[in-house]
Amino acid sequence: MTPEQMRDASLLELFGLEAEAQTQVLNAGLLALERDPTQADQLEACMRAAHSLKGAARIVGVDAGVSVAHVMEDCLVAAQEGRLLLRPEHIDALLQGTDLLMRIATPADTASEAAVPVFLVQMAALLDPSTVPAPRPPLPIASALPQVEAAPTPLPVVVPEAQPEAVAVGKAKRKGDGGERVLRVTADRLNSLLDLSSKSLVETQRLKPYLVTLQRLKRMHRQGMRALEDLKAQLEDSDQSAEVLAALAQTQQLLGETQLILQQQAADLDEFGWQAGQRAQLLYDTALACRMRPFADVLTGQSRMVRDLGRTLSKQVRLQIEGEKTQVDRDVLEKLEAPLTHLLRNAVDHGIEPPGPRQQAGKPEEGVIRLRASHQAGLLVLELSDDGAGIDLDRLRRSIVERALSPAETVGQMSEAELLTFLFLPGFSMRETVTEVSGRGVGLDAVQHMVRELRGSIELTQTPGQGCRFQLEVPLTLSVVRSLVAEVGGEAYAFPLAHIEHILDVPADAIVQIEGRQHFWHEQRHIGLVAASQLLNRPARQGDEQSLHVVVIRERDQLYGIAVERLIGERVLVVMPLDARLGKVQDISAGALLDDGSVVLIIDVEDLLRSVEKLLSTGRLERIERGPRTGRGVVRKRILVVDDSLTVRELQRKLLSNRGYDVAVAVDGMDGWNALRSEEFDLLITDIDMPRMDGIELVALVRRDHRLQSLPVMVVSYKDREEDRRRGLEAGADYYLAKASFHDDALLDAVVDLIGEAPR
Repeated sequence: MTPEQMRDASLLELFGLEAEAQTQVLNAGLLALERDPTQADQLEACMRAAHSLKGAARIVGVDAGVSVAHVMEDCLVAAQEGRLLLRPEHIDALLQGTDLLMRIATPADTASEAAVPVFLVQMAALLDPSTVPAPRPPLPIASALPQVEAAPTPLPVVVPEAQPEAVAVGKAKRKGDGGERVLRVTADRLNSLLDLSSKSLVETQRLKPYLVTLQRLKRMHRQGMRALEDLKAQLEDSDQSAEVLAALAQTQQLLGETQLILQQQAADLDEFGWQAGQRAQLLYDTALACRMRPFADVLTGQSRMVRDLGRTLSKQVRLQIEGEKTQVDRDVLEKLEAPLTHLLRNAVDHGIEPPGPRQQAGKPEEGVIRLRASHQAGLLVLELSDDGAGIDLDRLRRSIVERALSPAETVGQMSEAELLTFLFLPGFSMRETVTEVSGRGVGLDAVQHMVRELRGSIELTQTPGQGCRFQLEVPLTLSVVRSLVAEVGGEAYAFPLAHIEHILDVPADAIVQIEGRQHFWHEQRHIGLVAASQLLNRPARQGDEQSLHVVVIRERDQLYGIAVERLIGERVLVVMPLDARLGKVQDISAGALLDDGSVVLIIDVEDLLRSVEKLLSTGRLERIERGPRTGRGVVRKRILVVDDSLTVRELQRKLLSNRGYDVAVAVDGMDGWNALRSEEFDLLITDIDMPRMDGIELVALVRRDHRLQSLPVMVVSYKDREEDRRRGLEAGADYYLAKASFHDDALLDAVVDLIGEAPR
């Protein structure tokens, strides 16, 4: 490539950047002028943008761009001077011209050449309807330059870079924007800079031990000096020779000099450590800030898309945005663009009603979609709402039943929140016909999938007749994650705060076993309890604590308590991807470094919950050791209650627990048999009629097991027939109690007869 060709390529690339920036100004200004065509500031901004593009196109020799920008400028100047009132057809044409300019600035788009003459004819007809002139030919550069009304906005100077993969192609902003230059840098280089800055921040922490050692040496030195002074005083009192006293004085002098040097070195190291820490922190903060961009960057074209889609559907729709300056990681912004587009199109198509129905409902003809971005607890919170009709729940119920997703009786009993979750199912759509906008069932499920990939969540609420509201919560950055660091098996693991619901200390006596699984009661619901050591394949540490440190994590509607050994504290961690050769590490998403340089693994919460479900489904979930089961030196007696009725299980559990027994429950004979083989019990209480394995089979297995042969067994059944009583006792039961005559005293008396009273 010749130097002239290189220069032309650079100028064309810069023209593309200029076009991208100025078309954004035109889009925003024209949408504002559509609502109020007399806004002088918006007219001025649009005219300046068209004028700048015309001048830039002349310099780089893009004649089609000169022609399009020139006719757009004529239209805007006429509106400024009052010779033309911008109507919807003018706005439509100017927006088409804006799109055409962006296509002209894209070298790969060759179809734009044919569209230019058509656009020029359209604009000529709008500017002077009485005459429709022939298409204006593109202006040659030589003849166009003398006609420039004012000096065109100068294009930026290319900043040379040594590395081709990070060529700077920035362009100078206008002075009103601070006169800063914007450089484009590769993502890998920026990630490397952030990685190095985080490591330098960690390295500065290594100075602290040296400073501590110097301070300790200073204290020891002072103690030595005092000891010498005491020794000198003793020698002087004992009339020692002058030679001894002189040697002692010389030693004191040398130690005094070393003390000064030590003090100076300690002060210098302290100052250096402080300054190094400050510089490293500033470097890290600056590198991190380089990845952050305003939320407005992802909104480019969204207002225009909402407006154009609304007009296609014969609706008047406006997008209202709040929090455009909210800073977000650029990677998060890129991944948010697709789900936001889905939601906005969904709001226009499904949410906002046509003007007629809106007027009948007492609403203005123009529908409003509001998008608000804000920071909350280290998360980016997006709220997207519309003032449309909301969701027809009756129609939703019919769609669920028609698609055989749930029986009609079940659907009729579902709450609104439960019904709305069906909208996120793959392939689900309330549209009976497929259109260009919707009806294919690839909307909300795709949104939910993309949000989950960002380690975020999405929630839908609605008010009939007033509209819908989506709330998205995603991390502000994928490079840095705010986490709770906990110790598991002697190693550090980080739980992202975005998934943490609560952090609790659960007393050992508050842990109960329900349906073969350990739970505790918190905020009016049972929360399953799982040992982090089992999930992460770490050795479990036995302790004598009377409570457990529990991290309650949430994924959608699932809540689980993860028991850890120790809570280290909240940290802001720089995410370091794992080596690709490791593949996907189960339950782990990435790594990071703590302040002291030690490694911490970041938990993949969604993967972790899949591991929990797998353990539950295979029956391999281990019971958490809760410390010594002793109270004042007395062992609590344990009882296993096996019954397929939740009401009966809970009644018996509470009754026996209130009398001081330690009670676990199982949902059927198979669940009870698994519990008996893995834990120690003093008494088994079982029903007879249960799925998978009935009580008679369970009792027979117990009596054939060498370890369980002597375990007392009580059968409690609705059947009060002699035949059933005989079968239970013949199988090996020690006591038979009929539920028909069941009451508190009868059960408790039978338990006391079999294993004695619970220790007080």
